[in-house]
Amino acid sequence: MNSIYKKIQASALKGEKLLAVLIDPDKVVIEKVPRFISKINQSVATHIFVGGSTVDENDTEHLVEEIKKHTNVPVILFPGDVNQITGKADGLLFLSLISGRDPNFLIGKHVESVSKLLQTALEIIPTGYILIESGNKSAVERVTNTQPMSRIDVSQITKTAKAGELLGMKLIYLEAGSGAKSPISEDIIKSVKNKLSIPLIVGGGIKSKEQLERTYASGANLVVIGTALEEDETFFEKIKK
Repeated sequence: MNSIYKKIQASALKGEKLLAVLIDPDKVVIEKVPRFISKINQSVATHIFVGGSTVDENDTEHLVEEIKKHTNVPVILFPGDVNQITGKADGLLFLSLISGRDPNFLIGKHVESVSKLLQTALEIIPTGYILIESGNKSAVERVTNTQPMSRIDVSQITKTAKAGELLGMKLIYLEAGSGAKSPISEDIIKSVKNKLSIPLIVGGGIKSKEQLERTYASGANLVVIGTALEEDETFFEKIKK
């Protein structure tokens, strides 16, 4: 069976549109998971990401176990901290916050996680994570105490993304943050995509089908939707092909 990453890579080469639903363990009610996952199963979503900036111990594992009971969609950890790692998922985005300069989020947390990761069979996908200003102070910014990159400095964002690829990252993730006022601009996405030879993930602030389509058209291979679904479950219907 092909790995999660190889499938993402193959889809990117074919120009297929991938969509991940981000579920935050800190915001979901376990009893509502079966109904919500049923909606995901009937939607165009191709992946489920699980994670948040601040999550209590064991909450992620309990949520992943419940999700896996109701779907065959790949469940990938999007961890905000080491305590969100669980072998119950299928894979993990091994996030390095390359937009910041805090060694803790560039390598420190990764070293801390090794003992736990070696006890799992998770597919680990090195991912360059770039936080871009969006008009609101994001949870990522508060927790990591790192400044997002200026959305005006497209050149610096693009060079940072390319540096991530040259360091060996398999994915680049452009993030506007949860509850962003506006999604990442088309200019940024196009510029970054033009310099990359690896798949590009874009998330944050996408709350309409039009914004979703513009994000794909600009070069995103996989788009992440979170807040839009937390606020309106009918969003699944609105983004149907």
